[in-house]
Amino acid sequence: MPLNELAVAERIVGEKEARRALSKGLLRKLFVAADAEPGRLDSLLRDAEAAGVEVERVESRLILGRACAIDRSASAAGLLKR
Repeated sequence: MPLNELAVAERIVGEKEARRALSKGLLRKLFVAADAEPGRLDSLLRDAEAAGVEVERVESRLILGRACAIDRSASAAGLLKR
């Protein structure tokens, strides 16, 4: 599903929050910005893949931040399980 999921579903924003939710098994889908620092999200992506969490790449951190209704950029965001 597209980025508009982030506007209507229960979500987390930020790399640290995504790591926490993933480690607790609460993450349903992970969004990562394609322009994040190279290598910064590699372990998060590996862990998401190992956990079977769907990953969607977003064009930029700014677009991801706006999709989450925040006034700054975001490297990662996620949808929580219901």
